[in-house]
Amino acid sequence: MTPSSDSSAVDHHETPEASQDNRNQREVARRCADLMWAEDEASRGLGIELAEVGPGRAVLTMRVRPDMTNGHGIAHGGFTFTLADSAFAFACNSHNRRTVAQGCDIAFLAPVHTGDVLSAEAVERWRKGRNGIYDITVRCGSRVVAEFRGRSREIGGHIYEEDSGG
Repeated sequence: MTPSSDSSAVDHHETPEASQDNRNQREVARRCADLMWAEDEASRGLGIELAEVGPGRAVLTMRVRPDMTNGHGIAHGGFTFTLADSAFAFACNSHNRRTVAQGCDIAFLAPVHTGDVLSAEAVERWRKGRNGIYDITVRCGSRVVAEFRGRSREIGGHIYEEDSGG
């Protein structure tokens, strides 16, 4: 599936300059996501879909398949982790700076079953220099099933080369 457009609402009280800057940031995030998605065989192979992306945020979804369950008949935590980790990746790379995880942890809060559709929403909490902190909430409908915190590190380079404006 092709990534969908960002559906973020526009703040009608912002200045024209701020509005243009926000639009540019959303365009950068979308372009980064499109380029990363084209190369992300792992996420696509698991049936993950990119639902939304914006500066410092992303929402991905995944339907739990029978081959994703463990010996207890519930979804293996590794698949929930992978969905959250993928959302983390799209959020922290949305600024056109090549960024990887330097650490993360997850709390599994509720079981997930075959047929459940999970949604992982990643939100940038802090970013300074080459480091960032992101919180990812995984839901099944309105029920929170996992909380993931990721720590990112910029490794140098860009997702795409930006125009010099000449």
